[in-house]
Amino acid sequence: MRVLLSTYGSRGDVEPMAGLAVALRERGAQVRVCAPSDEEFARRLAGVGVPVVAVGPSARVLTKGSPPPSATNLPQRAAAVIAAQLDAVAAAAEGCDVMVATGMIPAAAGALSVAEKLGIPAVSVTFQQLTVPSPHHRPMAYPGHPLPPGVTDHRVLWDMDARSIDALFGEALNTNRASIGLPPVDGVRDYVLGKRPWVATDPVLDPLLERPELDVVQTGAWSLPDERPLPEDLTAFLEAGEPPVYVGFGSMPLHSSPDAARVVVEAVRARGRRVLLSRGWAELALVDEADDCFAVGETNHQVLFSRVAAVVHHGGAGTTTTAARAGAPQVVVPQLADQPYWAGRVADLGIGAAHDGPTPTLTSLSAALETALTPEVRARAAAVAGTMRADGTAVAAKLLLDEISGDSPPVPA
Repeated sequence: MRVLLSTYGSRGDVEPMAGLAVALRERGAQVRVCAPSDEEFARRLAGVGVPVVAVGPSARVLTKGSPPPSATNLPQRAAAVIAAQLDAVAAAAEGCDVMVATGMIPAAAGALSVAEKLGIPAVSVTFQQLTVPSPHHRPMAYPGHPLPPGVTDHRVLWDMDARSIDALFGEALNTNRASIGLPPVDGVRDYVLGKRPWVATDPVLDPLLERPELDVVQTGAWSLPDERPLPEDLTAFLEAGEPPVYVGFGSMPLHSSPDAARVVVEAVRARGRRVLLSRGWAELALVDEADDCFAVGETNHQVLFSRVAAVVHHGGAGTTTTAARAGAPQVVVPQLADQPYWAGRVADLGIGAAHDGPTPTLTSLSAALETALTPEVRARAAAVAGTMRADGTAVAAKLLLDEISGDSPPVPA
């Protein structure tokens, strides 16, 4: 069985695919991954022996070097991303038996168009349920397409969401589809979701809400067991004192918080704790030479988070899930997209605090840490960790292979 996994986005879009790739390979499948042309992604996939095909521009460069997304620039960016998908994914998909597609909407739409052109069954996956229409919650807003605050009917809002996505990505998708002889798509969102979308999230952290109009499959979160040892200097820092507070914002550049490193260090110190800074795409750096603060690059979060007092982060689905599985109290400082949702879930579960807004201050972050660092929150975080599933990738791999080789193949998206 030959499987192509296609994604385009940040580390949170690539890491789950690495986990699924390994689980599929353990079941005898041949797997390759299409991912952004960032060296860190290629290195991560090569480290677990998964062939990777670089697609499009560097996601890091696109995120850090471009102006913020807007109704003006998003269609142009979408057109470039879709064109890159058609070129690279088409070559990688030749001879494959099934495709799994995820990532930002235009990228997934481009990959699914390739599957359609080649006649390959495809599964569409999301790592949070907020992009799947539901009568129970509002959709996310897109730049230049705000949701009217006075409208409370979720079905009306989801109709508006579909129109917003078409306005931003419809022309880019259909122009590229025409270039390979495919007919236009009427609704981009529904095309990407397909008839049976998968939601790869943990049911404890992210209970799947009923959607009568869709057959949604929740597999559990996808992760790759990380056996890498922590660097010696990091281990030495951890062992030199009480557990520090980890602060890292992953793939978020924090354009609105140019002094973020100093703010977070001062806030953690105000609570009497040591600080562990993760550089990330925000490039957090030490603010002085005091020995209560240490900076680290890419490392094993699965091990690290079990050894810290709390995890302060941006609220990506992967980081939230990893911290929850480790039983670490969390402070989520959401920046965009689904991150406010994950902040709310952390607060609702009692496993941490949701920071109000994307820009931390000494006062606001110190107050959130005061909540997260209580014994009650740590006990609750440990209890929730004990209920979370660890078999999401295994479930997804078995489901995919069973369906494609059995009587009920995946419904083409």
